[in-house]
Amino acid sequence: MPGSLNPTALVRLLGSWNSGALPAYRELADVVRLLVMDGRIPLDVALPSERSLAQTLGLSRTTVTAAYANLREQGFLTAGQGSRGRTCIPHRTAPASMPGLAAPEGLLDLAYASLSAAGEVVHRAFADALTELPALLPGFGYDAVGVPALREAIAHKYTAEGVPTTPEQVLVTSGAQHALNIVLRALAGKQDRVMVEHPTYPNALDAIRAAGCKPLPVALPAGTSPAWDIDAMVALMNHQRPAMAYLVPDFHNPTGRIMSDLQRRRLVRAAASAGTVLVVDETLRGLNLDGVRTAPMSAFGSAVVSIGSLSKSHWAGLRTGWIRADEDLIARFVATRTVMDLGGPVVEQLAAARLVRSFAEPLDARLEELRHNRESLLGLLAEHLPEWELERPRGGLTVWCRLPSPCSTALTVLAPDFGVRLAAGPRFGVGGAFEHYMRVPYTLPPAQLELAVRALRAAQDKLDASPQLRRTLKTERPAAVAVA
Repeated sequence: MPGSLNPTALVRLLGSWNSGALPAYRELADVVRLLVMDGRIPLDVALPSERSLAQTLGLSRTTVTAAYANLREQGFLTAGQGSRGRTCIPHRTAPASMPGLAAPEGLLDLAYASLSAAGEVVHRAFADALTELPALLPGFGYDAVGVPALREAIAHKYTAEGVPTTPEQVLVTSGAQHALNIVLRALAGKQDRVMVEHPTYPNALDAIRAAGCKPLPVALPAGTSPAWDIDAMVALMNHQRPAMAYLVPDFHNPTGRIMSDLQRRRLVRAAASAGTVLVVDETLRGLNLDGVRTAPMSAFGSAVVSIGSLSKSHWAGLRTGWIRADEDLIARFVATRTVMDLGGPVVEQLAAARLVRSFAEPLDARLEELRHNRESLLGLLAEHLPEWELERPRGGLTVWCRLPSPCSTALTVLAPDFGVRLAAGPRFGVGGAFEHYMRVPYTLPPAQLELAVRALRAAQDKLDASPQLRRTLKTERPAAVAVA
């Protein structure tokens, strides 16, 4: 049954929403809208009544009424009975910062770290796949494990990287997120603990919470040496005994860091001793901009579950991913998968098999383009936002920036007015952390990155020009953050 949100819980989610940069009703509506778009307020949830929320916030009821009216006008709140409207998404054109939908024309999208397709290579793979399709048409088309040609190609790829793998150790999925949901459902029950890096990939946090599990964050150290606090991870595993650990050791999202082989080896041994299954997200491993040499995590122990996909390296529209694990675990994952769906689309898998077999073909040009974009973005940020502290990524698609004040959510709310769509720092953490941080992708070409950074400068200036915001930032303790 749909739920409701009490005023105390909503106020806690709102945080320091009233910056003074806009009228109070507009700021309240904007932050509630952002919470809905980020998934921190689920859909079809009844918001508090106007009267109760006004009393809890210490505002006039008129202000709350105007904020709710604004949300209804934008399509984020149903009319409902009285003032208990329910959260929803617009049926008309999506607003600028609506996750899951493309940004409207004229807006630069810095919310997603994704690339367009590796054009000719992807096109050719689909054309070739159609020539192979007739051989499979006599079958039913359902295959919960995956098309054999793709499983063989994935197994060969791991073997070539020093991790001997058979097709029986591979399960094909509809992307990495689908893979993670299968693993969570198979290995972690409700209320089980799952260790995560802090910050981490937002959709992974969403999946962990949706599975009824409790994320246990371990902060990444300030600076990049060491890149991970393995001592803290080992101590947490020994003390808390989490059922799983979800990690992104290869060009970590959002920081772009890469874990050393020494750290990988120690972590795998500690997890085996604690009975914690290491689930490793390798979707960014191919985007190695600095030529760093590391072995896959599964090279250091048999109890590692590896998740991969072609979404970041080739094209997210393929919706093809995989799980690599021991055969007994793959059998559990297949049994779990069959209650969720009966298999992925065949043509996409045939195309993916060709792309995996020639995995590196589009990467040289793609990596060179990304290196150029990265240098452009780092230079633009240093020039136009010198007060932002930047962490230089070794690979991947994003730069993790520390802001001079805890204004990430406010900046995200304001940014569409300046032509930019952002993802707020708290999306990457637990408990409202990372208001001091912003993830900025370098997936756009340099000319568009320049426009985006200039827009960020204008939005930051508008926030800084608010005396009320300056007083708030001066007297308030920022939310605890993992990277200090």
